[in-house]
Amino acid sequence: MAERLTPGDTAPAFTLKDQDGNDVALDSFRGSSTIVYFYPAASTPACAKQACDFRDSLASLQAAGYRVLGISPDPVPALAKFVAEESLTFPLLSDEDHKVADAYAAWGEKKNYGRTYQGLIRSTVVVDPEGKVAVAQYNVRATGHVAKLRRDLKLDPK
Repeated sequence: MAERLTPGDTAPAFTLKDQDGNDVALDSFRGSSTIVYFYPAASTPACAKQACDFRDSLASLQAAGYRVLGISPDPVPALAKFVAEESLTFPLLSDEDHKVADAYAAWGEKKNYGRTYQGLIRSTVVVDPEGKVAVAQYNVRATGHVAKLRRDLKLDPK
């Protein structure tokens, strides 16, 4: 597992397929702040809640200069289904081999009901317009995460 990112680090570059099968490169978002969030699995209740929170906040995030990208180990068809089910309005990217999640330290050891395994660690990294990490949050909760992120980015009052 890679070392966790911290503010000031250069965000690892990537190009992944979106829900429509198009290549999306982080470099194409240079000049904008980009919220890159990693979630374990499309169409699961917690991941749907988090994605819908981003969807519902997207207009105000964009107005403040932020773009949103969701990344999971799901294949493209599962992402397309998730986008349609939840009417998502931002790109979801497929990282089936979890190389990008590895680079962002969002893949690693997890524990659930006494079982230890390797999996996706729900994480969010905000990349500034120059490609540097502005915020790195790991082991975030699906519910309430977007509201907390908005407060951390000083987009909402306490």
